[in-house]
Amino acid sequence: MSDGMKTPCYLFSAEDFKKRISLIKKGLPDAELAFSVKANPFLLCCLPDKEIISHVEVCSPGELEIVKSLKIDAGRIIYSGVMKEEKDVHEAYAYGAGIMTAESIRHFELISREALKVDRVPRVLLRLSSGNQFGMSEEDILKLLSERDEHRVDIAGIHYYSSTAKKKVKNIEKDVECLKDFLGKAQKKEGFVPSLVEYGPGLSAEYFEAPFDAVDEKLFSDILPLLNDLGKEYHLGIEMGRFMAATAGSYFTRVMDIKENHGVRYVIADGGIHQVKYYGQNMAMKIPPVDVIRDGETVVSDEKAEYTICGSLCTVADVLVRGISLPELKEGDILKFSRCGAYSVSEGALAFLSRDLPEIWMDDGNLRCLRESMPSWKMNTGS
Repeated sequence: MSDGMKTPCYLFSAEDFKKRISLIKKGLPDAELAFSVKANPFLLCCLPDKEIISHVEVCSPGELEIVKSLKIDAGRIIYSGVMKEEKDVHEAYAYGAGIMTAESIRHFELISREALKVDRVPRVLLRLSSGNQFGMSEEDILKLLSERDEHRVDIAGIHYYSSTAKKKVKNIEKDVECLKDFLGKAQKKEGFVPSLVEYGPGLSAEYFEAPFDAVDEKLFSDILPLLNDLGKEYHLGIEMGRFMAATAGSYFTRVMDIKENHGVRYVIADGGIHQVKYYGQNMAMKIPPVDVIRDGETVVSDEKAEYTICGSLCTVADVLVRGISLPELKEGDILKFSRCGAYSVSEGALAFLSRDLPEIWMDDGNLRCLRESMPSWKMNTGS
């Protein structure tokens, strides 16, 4: 942690982000990779070239504004999202978004109408539902395919995503079987062969079981035969967020107080659960990777003590980790939580208790501050 950084803060690593993407590209050389902006918008500033990351998945008007502010090529955008309004589609067209997804018949009709206004023939992916609120039923998609000659729209393919943080190969196998089954029906009934099948495997990133990278890499290796088999039949797009970004970030929070209550040694830190979030960390009962930094150096000691680390919020729920064994702590020590590259920075309850928003730092060969600490209280008042 640099002397110029103030806690709490995030530090994102361009090198770690690109290393994880390189792993994915090596295993899926013919697939069009897409990075999901919602996983970590700050990593867009070190996005690899289009030859490596073909697309960025944008799911809201705000995410579109982020992409526009960074001048990312509009042709790389897949504009997704379960809720679209006319103005959203219009703005996406105005910027030149390459692909739209239709989550419903209403979405499809909206996209078609707006395309006529701007005299474009948009590429559209019809999103197939896995049984939740996202996407359309098989019947609705087949209906749209049967009417595709009536619309000035290029139905390029199918988009499919079922759930997040999958740890079992059988879950990916089920997805692939579902896709193949439906695409077979679409070809048989409507003569439809997609030019792109966009699949979000929702692959897990390991947060609690060491060796972390080895666990991730084995899971990815185990699903490769399934994805490459699908890629032999259809031109495949693979959208990822968590698996691409998780390793590329750390979160730093400072030890502000240490006390013992009823035999439990509590640490009060200046961060909290509103800023760091590990998927599956229910009630703080699992142990993520945490290092202790003192005077700029990582503390290594055989003598350990057990702590429960709590944050700065006035709620008993603000527990980052229970029963973690660490070197003997002192006030002012820095706790470094690793593998915080995905979602923590964007998914936390950042305005809770009106605590300041943390600093954001990027290491892309030069350590630089992307965002200074910002007050959140203005979001919680009408004055």
